[in-house]
Amino acid sequence: MIVILKNGITKEEKDKVASTLKGYGFIVKEIVGENDTVLGAVGSSHVDPRIIELLPGVSSVVPISKPYKLASRELKKDDTIVKVGRVSIGGNRVCVMAGPCAVESYDQIMAIAEKVREAGAVMLRGGAFKPRTSPYSFQGLGEEGLKYLQAAGKAFDMPIVTEVVSPLDVEMMIQYIDMFQIGARNMQNFELLKAVGKTGMPVLLKRGMSATIEEWLMAAEYLMSSGTDKVVLCERGIRTYERATRNTLDVSAVPVVRKLSHLPIIGDPSHATGIRDMVSPMSLSLIAAGASGIEVEVHNNPEKACSDGPQSLYPQQFEKLMRDIEALCPVIGKTLEKTPRIIPESIKEASVDLSSPLEGRETVVAFQGERGAFSELATRRFFNEDVKVLACHFFKDAFDAIASGKANFGVIPVENALGGAVYDPLDLIKTHSELKVVGETEIRVVHNLIGFPGTDIKDIKKVYSHPQAIAQCKEFLEREMPWAEAIPFFDTAGAVGFVKNNGDKSIAAIAGSPAALYHGMEILRQGIETNPSNYTRFYVLTREENAEEFIKGRKKEKASFLFNVSDEPGALMKVLEILYQRGLNMQKLESRPIPGKPWEYTFYVDALIPASIDFDETCKEIAASSVGFRLLGVYENGIL
Repeated sequence: MIVILKNGITKEEKDKVASTLKGYGFIVKEIVGENDTVLGAVGSSHVDPRIIELLPGVSSVVPISKPYKLASRELKKDDTIVKVGRVSIGGNRVCVMAGPCAVESYDQIMAIAEKVREAGAVMLRGGAFKPRTSPYSFQGLGEEGLKYLQAAGKAFDMPIVTEVVSPLDVEMMIQYIDMFQIGARNMQNFELLKAVGKTGMPVLLKRGMSATIEEWLMAAEYLMSSGTDKVVLCERGIRTYERATRNTLDVSAVPVVRKLSHLPIIGDPSHATGIRDMVSPMSLSLIAAGASGIEVEVHNNPEKACSDGPQSLYPQQFEKLMRDIEALCPVIGKTLEKTPRIIPESIKEASVDLSSPLEGRETVVAFQGERGAFSELATRRFFNEDVKVLACHFFKDAFDAIASGKANFGVIPVENALGGAVYDPLDLIKTHSELKVVGETEIRVVHNLIGFPGTDIKDIKKVYSHPQAIAQCKEFLEREMPWAEAIPFFDTAGAVGFVKNNGDKSIAAIAGSPAALYHGMEILRQGIETNPSNYTRFYVLTREENAEEFIKGRKKEKASFLFNVSDEPGALMKVLEILYQRGLNMQKLESRPIPGKPWEYTFYVDALIPASIDFDETCKEIAASSVGFRLLGVYENGIL
């Protein structure tokens, strides 16, 4: 059952409810959501729900209809994000695990780990224990293979996922790995599931080759009821009558599982197809269907692999696949999980305003807009889903928050694919010389019609949103809702909050899905924008004293800078000529008028930096050929 607690319940009342449930023999899990806190009570015990409803602090009791209780979406509405070391699986990220099917030697795993890490994988996979159909096939190196795998993971900063085949090996494996993998043949090995679940460690649970989705989720229930909440499901193909591929990849399982369960789901296209050339297209299909990642087999010499060589990608094929995944992610509203960003303690502690939200050494990120805005979505894409955010009404407020120490970072829009430059932030960047650009990200802007649950759009008389969003949804409004009045509002997410607080079911808003989730409203129509190629690019800003520490160890592939030129023929051309000669690929050139100097302009440039040049010397050349030059930041290229 689900016990929904009242807002304002005291700790003593909550403890009383939990202890009462445990007294009846239930396993109790507390789940804190955006709007409600609930206690999930599961087990073989039975109790009259009215007894629990009468306890102080209880709002209501709802039975769970599914046989899998802890894994059910009924128990937890929000997606679970599983942390494996510093890697996040689930939510808006796409996590890629890669490595050989089997660890064959120390040199082999180190060489492959280096290749997949360079290409962008964030977790290392590899088998030390290999359950094989034939007793004469290679069975793995056992504990020695785990030692090699651990060494490679540490060398290239990647958490380790590997298969466990016996309950007797569980305790031994804990010292070497970061995530257990339960293979298809062991999905219903219940003693193994219970032993692994008791460790509390993350688990990758593969679907059995003939298992139904319900059986698969029941296997996850075994793990969760035994002690771990960190379960990731993996679709790896099912056995059918078809023999053209090793198995039949059930892509439809991805959206089905996402509807039934809050657990993240990834795919294994290598085992699903068994054919190297099919791995990449099937990887993309899994991600397009909503998978939170893939597990791919990669080998530097697959012709001589001890296991599954025909389905293993060459390193160059894997590198191409990673580029394709990164290009696909913005289209489906996700981002590729990259090297996890560690916020140095020195940045967390650096606060000018000691009464600010930074007390307690939390990382705070400022953005402009209401909670649930697209800027908040971009913030969580770049950092993580549970980062603390500071919503600011105006852009100036966000900049002041970063500069004063009320926030460590800011995520600020600077350009829209349809509307062009966002001018207010560019002007503020110029006046805040103490801030630096240390990263960038982009999101696809998907607009939705949002209203009260169960509302028929025929009953909606007014639609509120930002003028730009209204313009971008003009065709939908004219075609589907010609009777409704479109009313401008200062912010898309703010419009959703206004509709909710108003309580009138005859009004609705246009905004992104995070706003609907945050305010507990319903998406009545999804993807109503006229042009789906609508992307917004954001700068990530921090104070100058924190910038170098934050980008340490990351690639310096892109630069943002501004400059002024003298009022004479060819002045701008002199600067552009330097960029051409040094091979800088200019991705943006924007001009803004200089206040108090009519017809004079500041030029903003974003450019890719070739590895072959001395960029510091290039900056000196630009400064010498311009009236004023300022480097806004050098950072990793986050946009293809």
